[in-house]
Amino acid sequence: MTVATLSKPALDEPRAAGLRRVPPTVAVSLLWLAVIVAWSLAPGLFTSHDPAAGVPTDKLLGPGAAHWFGTDDLGRDLFARVVHGSASSVSSALISVAIGVIAGSLIGLLAGFLEGWVDTVLARFVDVLLAIPGFLFAVVIVSALGFRTVNAAIATGVVAVAVFARVMRAEVIKVRQATFVEASYLQGGSRLQILLTHILPNASRSIVPLAVLQFGVAILVIAGLAFLGYGDPPPASDWGRLVADGEKFPFAPWMIYAPAAVIVATVLALNRISRWLRRPA
Repeated sequence: MTVATLSKPALDEPRAAGLRRVPPTVAVSLLWLAVIVAWSLAPGLFTSHDPAAGVPTDKLLGPGAAHWFGTDDLGRDLFARVVHGSASSVSSALISVAIGVIAGSLIGLLAGFLEGWVDTVLARFVDVLLAIPGFLFAVVIVSALGFRTVNAAIATGVVAVAVFARVMRAEVIKVRQATFVEASYLQGGSRLQILLTHILPNASRSIVPLAVLQFGVAILVIAGLAFLGYGDPPPASDWGRLVADGEKFPFAPWMIYAPAAVIVATVLALNRISRWLRRPA
């Protein structure tokens, strides 16, 4: 037996161990999110039905081989509407998270690093945002900007700013007191250099799982706003809009169950991945 034959299993062992560290529930969640992303990017690959065109003779058909999720009151294929609605739901949630991460992280970074009156002012601003009920605040913003899905995304992002700011501020304060940061100061490092090379990279580690979790929250909140009529008008196929349309037909429960199941599955998948990312290394 040669050294090469002994070393190969040793090299493969860390890779296999890394694969084993991914729980089955996380793997299923990642697979489901991959499906949602594929629906958003290329809906035409998954359905040939027009989401906006209905067939009068196919009104309110239950789920079957021809229509996997059934049809609505206008004869439109619900699976096609859910698939095509993924792009709007996912992109709006992405806008929301981007606003929250960028603005919130910047506020938290400045508050935690600069301290003094800057920290006091920004901390009070965050407290004010946290004191306002998030969904109510989102409704007010959408009412001011107009009933569009993109405005719902902006409103949800503004609500999320306080969450990211609070977490980032706490992480910056913790990292700022670390020994390696003090050593950098003693070695003559500038405040900007220490901020960019030490504090920001280390403080941002907690932002990633929070952003994944907030992505699910954004999908849920934007769907709720669309359900109440604060999203794009018909014939838009946002997931929340589809649930609202199905509410009018209690004798056709698939109109509610299909889009609602997709929303719940997506939020649960994001929640599971977020908890996995927060696990101890």
